[in-house]
Amino acid sequence: MSSFKSDFLRTLSERGFIHQISDEQGLDALFAKETVTAYIGFDPTAPSLHAGGLIQIMMLHWLQKTGHRAVSLMGGGTGMVGDPSFKDDARQLMTVETIEANIASIKRVFSNYLTYGEGPTDARMINNADWLRELNYLEFLRDVGRHFSVNRMLSFDSVKTRLDREQSLSFLEFNYMILQAYDFVELAKRYDVRLQMGGSDQWGNIVNGIDLGHRMGTKQLYALTSPLLTTASGAKMGKSVNGAVWLNADMLGPYEFWQYWRNTEDADVERFLKLYTTLPMDEIARLAQEAKGSAINEVKKLLATEITALLHGRAAAEAAAETARKTFEEGGIAADLPTVEVPAAELAGGIGVLAAFAEKTGLVASNGEARRQVKGGGLKVNDATVTDDKAVLSERDLTPEGVIKLSLGKKKHVLLKPV
Repeated sequence: MSSFKSDFLRTLSERGFIHQISDEQGLDALFAKETVTAYIGFDPTAPSLHAGGLIQIMMLHWLQKTGHRAVSLMGGGTGMVGDPSFKDDARQLMTVETIEANIASIKRVFSNYLTYGEGPTDARMINNADWLRELNYLEFLRDVGRHFSVNRMLSFDSVKTRLDREQSLSFLEFNYMILQAYDFVELAKRYDVRLQMGGSDQWGNIVNGIDLGHRMGTKQLYALTSPLLTTASGAKMGKSVNGAVWLNADMLGPYEFWQYWRNTEDADVERFLKLYTTLPMDEIARLAQEAKGSAINEVKKLLATEITALLHGRAAAEAAAETARKTFEEGGIAADLPTVEVPAAELAGGIGVLAAFAEKTGLVASNGEARRQVKGGGLKVNDATVTDDKAVLSERDLTPEGVIKLSLGKKKHVLLKPV
């Protein structure tokens, strides 16, 4: 058990969020005696964050839950440069319009986990474009740049891995860590932020900010990082066979999101209950015991429902669970399965079964893959196994609901709907 005195660090410790802390005793004492403001930066590289970023959002959630102030910092300024950390090549540069649109889209997710407002423990959403886009380059070099040692910057893992592989690192990206450090100092001065949190790959960048704050006269600043998460089999969090597991409902529906967590590997169930749900620790201990027996699938469904309820609301989570139950246990057709629309005239003319699974719905990668699946009995149309790879789907295959249900194995289903 952790020996932390503060509720926040104790909660983070017992739920598995802590990888490194710059000064454990100092930070614990600070949290125990006052309301602390802490932040995590989010780069607007896409219109949505994906499930890999959920661990960071949950850290901010627990920060607020234990009586402190959370800041979600949007990288409207740094997004113009791109974080080179552990990337093999330079990020594509985005226009200001794209960055602004991405931020507006990303913002929608945060209010499901944090309460925003002006109160003492209300969360704040801040954009670093507020100070970065107005910087005067010569003044910045003189006031901030002089505090950075290039020798030290070259020693950071995020930079070293690029140089060791003899991959180009542009001056633009090299400046990213200076800007991130400067963010920490600006937030300390403007909002009394004392702690920056992030994934363990951000350790060097965060410590840079602490060092810069020390040189520029801020109060003592602190760093806390979470472990970089992979699944038990080594897959990256937030990625599925179908691509990124997006958090925005318009990019990935609640049902597909629920399904991602329902397919959690057995060895990850307890860890994910601690990290991604708000269930009490004693209940998680009880569920972990149940999961060791035949109830593992029931616990996985509960895990999926709890995580989905936090993001999409309880009603959407229960609906996703019910859709899954109907689909898998009753062989029924649920209206909120993923749906692909096809022109009615095209269906009237007939669509080859291989094309339906590959080109139309993307359930398999190619016609060849669809053919292999047919041979192995892996494809179903309206719950009947496909045995003929030359079969053609037409209007006569429509169910009473007016759709054709295509299934790959037991877990992937798409409805074809004529329009």
